[in-house]
Amino acid sequence: MRFWDKSLRIFKCLCEHGSQSVRRLAHQTGFSKSSVHRLTQAMERRTRYPESWFWETEEGRQWLRRLVVATLSIFGLKRGVGLDTMSEFFARLHLETQVGCSPSALRGVMHAVETALLETAQAWEQDACAGTEVREIIGAVDETFLEQMMLVLMDLRTGYVLLEDVAEDRTYTTWKARVEARLTALGTTVRYLVSDRAKALLQLAEHGLECLSMPDFFHCMHDLVKGSALSLARHVRHARQELT
Repeated sequence: MRFWDKSLRIFKCLCEHGSQSVRRLAHQTGFSKSSVHRLTQAMERRTRYPESWFWETEEGRQWLRRLVVATLSIFGLKRGVGLDTMSEFFARLHLETQVGCSPSALRGVMHAVETALLETAQAWEQDACAGTEVREIIGAVDETFLEQMMLVLMDLRTGYVLLEDVAEDRTYTTWKARVEARLTALGTTVRYLVSDRAKALLQLAEHGLECLSMPDFFHCMHDLVKGSALSLARHVRHARQELT
């Protein structure tokens, strides 16, 4: 039996029967007296704040796992927030007695989460490729600049990232080779491709994938904002003067 399972059994016993001796707890839980002594001492060290009792419950442990995994996944893996910052975040929530909050401990958990996500994605892809139906995607392509340049292909209908690969250039030849290899492996085709108006991406849609090329709206919205910014600024300035 795992540590937290033993601790939960002792916590339930204390909730049902109140404070008891180590001998009595050992008899009711079936654990040795030395094990009960260690677990109750650890429980006392964890109960430092008014809300600490909730983390000892089964619901509390499940919610705590969800909090840690969601934080590391969304802010760590997706947003690139540093481990020192997330360590401070967990400490501000008084969780340093409940989970390993040090950057090194969080790094190990985040690595496990990343591995689980990749394994899950591979399993989903294998299930998808096992069928005989050819699925169409609505693709979106772009280059992302982090430590290195990455070529990204995403299905807009599901939000699934089909390709995320480091490349030294973003020419049509590189795009075509990477994207076609991925689509072939997944057994899918592209209905139309959304991108900016880069020549390599236009060529990828029209000649490489032989599908319709659709413009994204970021640049369109940027042009609209630039066109109306001065007029809006004058109205805002006038409104502030009237308010004063």
